[in-house]
Amino acid sequence: MQAVTPAEHEITSVSSSDALPTVVVTEDDPNMRALVVNVLQGIDAEIVAMESSQESLDFLETHDVAVVVSDLRMPRIGGMEVLQFAKQRNPLTQVIMVTGYATVESAVESLKAGAFDYICKPFENVELRHTVERALAHWRLSRENIRLREVNRAYTESDAIIGRSATMEEVNRLIDAAAAYDCAVLITGESGSGKELVARQIHMRGARRDESFVAINCAAIPEQIIESELFGYQKGAFTGAERAKPGLFETANGGTIFLDEINNASLSLQAKLLRVLQDATFYRLGDTEPRQVNVRVIAATNRDIQDLIAQEQFREDLYYRLRVIEINTPPLRERRDDIPLLANYFIGKYTKRFNKPMEGMTTRVLGALMRHDWPGNVRELENVIQRAIILGRGKTIDMDSLAPDILQAGEVSGRAIDHMQPQTLEEVEVYFVRKTLRETGGDRALCAEILGIDKSTLWRKIKRYNIEE
Repeated sequence: MQAVTPAEHEITSVSSSDALPTVVVTEDDPNMRALVVNVLQGIDAEIVAMESSQESLDFLETHDVAVVVSDLRMPRIGGMEVLQFAKQRNPLTQVIMVTGYATVESAVESLKAGAFDYICKPFENVELRHTVERALAHWRLSRENIRLREVNRAYTESDAIIGRSATMEEVNRLIDAAAAYDCAVLITGESGSGKELVARQIHMRGARRDESFVAINCAAIPEQIIESELFGYQKGAFTGAERAKPGLFETANGGTIFLDEINNASLSLQAKLLRVLQDATFYRLGDTEPRQVNVRVIAATNRDIQDLIAQEQFREDLYYRLRVIEINTPPLRERRDDIPLLANYFIGKYTKRFNKPMEGMTTRVLGALMRHDWPGNVRELENVIQRAIILGRGKTIDMDSLAPDILQAGEVSGRAIDHMQPQTLEEVEVYFVRKTLRETGGDRALCAEILGIDKSTLWRKIKRYNIEE
């Protein structure tokens, strides 16, 4: 912490103000000003002391301030004007009013105007310090929430679940059901099958859509660190903990936290997660007071949790707490009918991103994509298309742009699609409808089931494209 007097605040280095949040103390009484600065010694902030409200306003106009501690009654410009100016300049700035002339009316007026809190003189030093620390924590969380909302806005309707197969229709139905009710959700499926996308869709379609979505991969963070990342820690909790830090559960407060690969969580961490799900409380590392949190938990696993329970590697009570609704994301090899849709979606996405216009892919490429087993699922398909666009030289993706393992699938011959000339996605759709009708002997119900569409949709396509059965 660094205290700065009015005369020297103009030469404070930029790096110090960037490293720590700024707390402005506005007090015309020099003895009281010195007392407040002394009480705040050692907090996680840079303290700037002002002897007049005018100096405070000048500073607020040109600096990003986290917290203002202001006397209510000062000559010429009062504390209420400081409060109003601070909130006008930056709504995130937290203002604490201090006064020796406390009345219920003045307290209510300041709180209605947006003050964080109201303290009466003479005050307890611990009370003032604790109030400033709470205001700093609120400021940090507000800034982080805004950052995360901006990230969430990047996930627009263009990132909706891609697929019209029967299995994906069921996934979409379960997403809508989960989004409508604020409950825990467990998403299962192979790596790369789109579990995080499902979690984001649940969040974006639900009541918490305007709050934070925080994702953490339980397999990517060492066991000795992940608990402090999730629950935060107090100053001095361990060597190197020079300041208190809120965890991701606090960051996600009001929103959703996504725990990917929950199967990798240690039994110790599982016990703490169970507490959050049971009574919405947790402890920061090194803290003795529980903290309340209002957060929705969505977890995902790429392993069979029942097997882990049998091996005593996963708590059965946590499993049942998480799977109020369970959604399985099918592997791509089990929904091959979605491959043309996904491939064209990724072509559109990456031709735009790389500013490299391409009109699509040859039917030989589509045939190779349809025959590949996709062990890496949708993520692998996305990477294959991305690579093909980067390496492609013509107006369409051809076989020369595909990776060797995809080319091996493309070498299989004897399928009618390999002999088709390059066509639009609509023409490919007509091909598959006609071919499936023929192979099912004109059984529309069976044809619709295979194509992953309902019978009325199939009927409209037959009529639209004038398909003869």
